[in-house]
Amino acid sequence: MASSGELKKSITWLQGTAMTIGAVIGAGILVLPAIAADIAGPASLASWLLMGLISLPMLAAIAQMSSRYPNSGGIAAYAQQAFGPGMGRLAGFLIFSAMPIGLPPTALIGANYLCSLFGWGTGAAHIAAGALILTAVALNLRGIELSGKSQLFIVSVILLILIFVVLSSLAEIRPANFTPFLPHGLGAVGHTMSLLFFAFLGWEMIGHLAEEFKDPRRDIPLSLGAAYVIVNIVYLAIALVVVGSGVYKSGNPNIAMVSLIKLRWGEPAAVLVGLLGFVVCYCPVHTYIAGFSRLFYAQAREGYFPKCFGELHPLYGTPFRALQLFVPLNLSLLFLSWALSWDLLLFLSWALSWDLKPLLGIPSATFLLVYTIGMFSAAKVLPVRSGRICGLLSGTLSLAVFAFSGWYMLFPLAVALYFVVRYKKEFF
Repeated sequence: MASSGELKKSITWLQGTAMTIGAVIGAGILVLPAIAADIAGPASLASWLLMGLISLPMLAAIAQMSSRYPNSGGIAAYAQQAFGPGMGRLAGFLIFSAMPIGLPPTALIGANYLCSLFGWGTGAAHIAAGALILTAVALNLRGIELSGKSQLFIVSVILLILIFVVLSSLAEIRPANFTPFLPHGLGAVGHTMSLLFFAFLGWEMIGHLAEEFKDPRRDIPLSLGAAYVIVNIVYLAIALVVVGSGVYKSGNPNIAMVSLIKLRWGEPAAVLVGLLGFVVCYCPVHTYIAGFSRLFYAQAREGYFPKCFGELHPLYGTPFRALQLFVPLNLSLLFLSWALSWDLLLFLSWALSWDLKPLLGIPSATFLLVYTIGMFSAAKVLPVRSGRICGLLSGTLSLAVFAFSGWYMLFPLAVALYFVVRYKKEFF
């Protein structure tokens, strides 16, 4: 029998740190340093640094909102609190619209690393990506406590391997690879920043898990602060060796990390990094599914979805009915559109030979718009002046980076326009 009680409070600050790092660092660390360097050259290092600085006030606002007002709705709940139910539903709708576009590329990146080791083709990569998604859904049914403990272990291993990659690649850095520093102009730096936003997605997921922290007022700021320092150090270090070694100039940027480690250690070490690529992509997939399911659960509590989706598993205390929406093989007609959205996107990226730039750029632009709404919401709601300033500053910066998204911004703008027209009574 389903339960309508509260989510279990079991997450510690250390587990929260690991889950945040796993949600943020994910697939971006594997491909974006090479893609960014390909677009902006050595100046991509400035893009990484600036995105880290831009995310700081955003992080502060999220920490204050999540710890003061723990709600599984996350940014959608904050938008509703600040601007009413229409804006709350819009924020949630935008997040849900990005899910079919954001999750498959993350899984595909990991699958490409795995398949590169065994010489498997694109068909096998898509099967492996689907298996990764299904595994994440199945394990999320067992509860957030298992997720926190497992990610603490996995993230520790990932960080150790990344440190090994950086230290072993320092000898391959050549000063000549840093000139010319700005080969494609400042516009390329701005465009790269909008794409790099994908690498800084995930901070907001802690908001969806806020109700499950043992002590949200203390542990959420600790988790976000520790994760911020670790993530930015790792990003800058990897970007430095990718640019300094010049590895991004040849071959497939999607497997640049494998090429990087091969320069010094050869094939055996590349196998290790390839396996890392597959494992590291599981962390954000797992955390995002956890977050999306709790957002759906929270919005069901508000009456935006059928009440049954606001029920919890009687044993595990998880929003199991919401999680059922994310099972692509579910034959129920109720969930068919979600299953098709995943399968269709995986098929199109394969059949049309899409590269990963649009599949990263579209969810990045979508979340930039979501963050803009969320940060302006924080600026209105937070009672502390520093929190309001952080919200206003990060909202303005998010909007500015969104302006550099190019044609990627058309997707979230179209989604927002449809929603406003469809539910205009909730806005006007």
